[in-house]
Amino acid sequence: MRIGTGYDIHKLVESNQFEFKLSGISIPFDKRCVAHSDGDVAIHALIDALFGAAAMGDIGTHFPDTDPKFKNVNSALLLQNCCELLYKKNYIIENIDLTIITEQPKLKLYIDLMRNSLSELLKIDIDKISVKAKTNEQLDAIGRGEAIAAQAVVLIR
Repeated sequence: MRIGTGYDIHKLVESNQFEFKLSGISIPFDKRCVAHSDGDVAIHALIDALFGAAAMGDIGTHFPDTDPKFKNVNSALLLQNCCELLYKKNYIIENIDLTIITEQPKLKLYIDLMRNSLSELLKIDIDKISVKAKTNEQLDAIGRGEAIAAQAVVLIR
């Protein structure tokens, strides 16, 4: 058994695009993440946790933000690519615990959709995936609505 942790944070800016992604699903929101890719902090933290558990580097090692082919890329594709690399080394995901930290948008109504999305992307049972949403109690950049972060812990074997 191997444990990995991951973390990601992105600045939030006003947007009229209403294209805000978390765990592979679109959520209505009047802000967007400043990022080279689509800015899905949940998936980015999860990728780092998976690569970390397998001692395979991190998201930047495999999908550098200096590479134009990853500009505006759908992070779900990066997660699928990450899993293919792990599966080639015979790793199996035992469980995922993902925490998203944001004041807005409120995520309670989207938790099951995010779990289902990750289950489909990873091809694992939904009961192996926990997604939680927390606020930062109006403290620091996250609390002021200037940023969003995610933390992930995974167990693989």
